[in-house]
Amino acid sequence: MSSSTPSVRFNSRVDAMQPSATLAMKSRAEERRRQGHPVVALSAGEPDFDTPEPIADAGVKAIRNGFTHYTENPGTLELREAVCRKLDQDNDLSYTPEQVVCSNGAKQSLALAIHALCDEGDEVLVPAPYWVSYPEMARFSGAEPVTVPTSVDDAYRLTPEALEDAITERTRLLILCTPSNPTGTVYPPDELAALAEVLRDHEQVYVVSDEIYEYVLYDAEHRAFASFPEMKDRTVTVNGFSKGFAMTGWRLGYMAAPEPIAGAAAKIQGQFTSAPSSITQKAGVAALEMDMEPVHKMVAAFRRRRDVVLERLRAIEGVQCPMPEGAFYAYPDVSDVFGATTPDGSTIEDGGDLCFYLLEEHDVALVPGPAFGEPDGLRLSYASSMEDLETGLERIEAGLAALR
Repeated sequence: MSSSTPSVRFNSRVDAMQPSATLAMKSRAEERRRQGHPVVALSAGEPDFDTPEPIADAGVKAIRNGFTHYTENPGTLELREAVCRKLDQDNDLSYTPEQVVCSNGAKQSLALAIHALCDEGDEVLVPAPYWVSYPEMARFSGAEPVTVPTSVDDAYRLTPEALEDAITERTRLLILCTPSNPTGTVYPPDELAALAEVLRDHEQVYVVSDEIYEYVLYDAEHRAFASFPEMKDRTVTVNGFSKGFAMTGWRLGYMAAPEPIAGAAAKIQGQFTSAPSSITQKAGVAALEMDMEPVHKMVAAFRRRRDVVLERLRAIEGVQCPMPEGAFYAYPDVSDVFGATTPDGSTIEDGGDLCFYLLEEHDVALVPGPAFGEPDGLRLSYASSMEDLETGLERIEAGLAALR
């Protein structure tokens, strides 16, 4: 008896979507570990610290007190009020709870904002290097992602001139990320003000400002984009708890936006997932209300690691690496080695080839630049122990030295 599996026809937008390169690299590194290889993974986008105790205690207390049922779709009033206080105190932004939607991670908040605002035929401006999910979210909404290149000489920051040149009558959205994943770049207030000045002449363009790394800052000042004149009514501020509070697995993020946008996002969420976990929301309230000393200690550790990584990378001939002023990534330009050959005779054409070579031949996992729309570089995460960083950097140095 024979059987056949019928062909499956997928939504065309699913077929067009690219898988996450960061998750793919993590999966490949784990596979090599299972095969017995001593892989050092410098690809993860999450803090290697435990969630601070006050937050964890709040989650446990929520379970023990039976706070384990569905909550209001946009999040509990308690959490949304806490978010409003945070935005007022930290960012000089005044919102009401009706303008806040809490979701299952900042990633979902981003997707909700993009899907609420974009339609077939719209254009979404995405400065490169960009986080891998931005173009795919735009594409799945029916919009067309438009990559706006930046350069290592400008520390990978979008210039007002490049923004002006990229805007067309179809432009609906600009996505900004500061501090940046994947580069660690932070836009200084004067440069954000210059971008806002350009946008004032293009009233059809909204902004999604991804500020998830707000608390992971070293040498820079964070300014919320919505705080600039005339920008609040056209900006969706997205933030969350995963990076600054080491709560990646808790899955909690939020957006703050003009009420019509927040309402549209909440409508989508209500049909797709409904509210985030009740337990996680209690933990989120505790995070926003706790003493920030655990966060400061974590960021101080990241700073020490950053300094080591930057010194080692800049000592490698031909490697350029701007100073990461926030987040926990370095994004070195490695284009100087393109065209070189590996010991087995393969040619390194771009950052993707280099990452594959370093993983397969030197057991260090990084994320390739083509995934971020900037093929001359690669992303190194220093959210790892100093021991792993030292080992990984030694392997990168050895791998590059072996190229001919």
